[in-house]
Parts: sequence; C-alpha cells; structure tokens
Amino acid sequence: MKRFSLMLLVCSTLALLSYTTAKKKKVIFFGDSITAAGVQPEGYISQMKHKDGAESYELIGAGIGGNKVYDLYLRMEEDVLAKKPDIVVIYIGVNDVWHKTSSGTGTDYDKFGKFYRALIKKLQAQKAKVILCTPAVIGEKKDGGNAQDADLDKYSAGIREIAAELKLPLVDLRKLFIEYNAAHNPENKEKGILTSDGVHLNKEGNAQVAATMWEAIRTL
Repeated sequence: MKRFSLMLLVCSTLALLSYTTAKKKKVIFFGDSITAAGVQPEGYISQMKHKDGAESYELIGAGIGGNKVYDLYLRMEEDVLAKKPDIVVIYIGVNDVWHKTSSGTGTDYDKFGKFYRALIKKLQAQKAKVILCTPAVIGEKKDGGNAQDADLDKYSAGIREIAAELKLPLVDLRKLFIEYNAAHNPENKEKGILTSDGVHLNKEGNAQVAATMWEAIRTL
C-alpha cells in the first residue's frame, strides 16, 4: 500500500511538472484591422509563430477593423480579460487619427490618452504584462509629406510618454516605418513600401512588425 501511494505521488508530481513545463504564455494582440489581418498567412502574428522560441507562446489576434481606442476599452472584458492573458500588445491609434478626416469620427488627443491609460490600468489589474505600440503610418511619403503625419507624430509621442512614465515596453512602429521609408523609398511613393494602401501592411511590413514585436515579447 505504501509503495502504491509512493508511486502515485511520484506520478502526480511528474504530471504536474510536465504540465508546468508545457504551459505556454498567452499573448493577445489587441487592435484594429491591421491586427485583424495579422492572423492571415503572411500577417505579423502568423509570422511570429515561426520565430525561434515561439513554441513557448500562444499567440492570439484580437483585432477588429475600424476600431479606435474606445472600442478596445468597450470590448476588453470579453475579448481580452476573459481569456486571462499573460501579455497584451496594444496596437491602436491609426483610426483615431485617420477617421478624423476620412469620416469625421476620430478621437481627440486628450480623450485618446485617457482611454489608453484606462486600458492599461484594467489590464494590469488582472496582472497582465502590457506592451505598447505607436501607430505606424497613414501614407508612406517621406519628410512629413502625408496629410496626417503631424497628428500621427503627436499621438505617437503621447504613447511614448505613457510608456516612459509607466515603465512599459514600447514597440515604436512610427519610428521604425519612418526610418525604413527614408532608406527604401527613393521615389517617395505614398504606398507599396511597407503597406499595400498607405495603412495596411504588406508582406514586408508584416515582417518588420513581427521582428520588432517579437523582440519585445521575448524580453518579458
């Protein structure tokens, strides 16, 4: 009887160790149509699944087209918190700027910051680690040649300030895309370098985002 009990204890311990070893970190990518497309075969989330060490992570896309920061806040409970993520990547801001002129609905800068901070607060209250991302581009022309560059710069600067204040990791896609276009867009095209239409990522854009985000995720 004692031998059986000992064997049962050993088997239970080994099973528990096996479960603990196999448990993956759950990462949710929270955003708009750029993130919704990230789960497509060439999308940035799909590309990360092929990175070294990806077998230790469960990568989940939670993007919905047209979303702005307050949309994320309204659907956070069901789409993120209920899934109990270990890490949440917030990638939002393009529509908050873009829709001001395209449809007259964007998000004022002060409200954007308040909703953004509220997102972080609720995620951290559930012990999720948070990674912030700046919005990349609305048009790929260089040297401030796109109509919404000034606003994108302003909103990106706001996200950088929040990241610095709260000591959160930052994936600065705005900076990455500006520098990449400076080096790889000699004809000053509005699209076709890292995007298909000036906003949504092409294969190379997804690859750049995947590489940069993956480095941030692996540091947590």
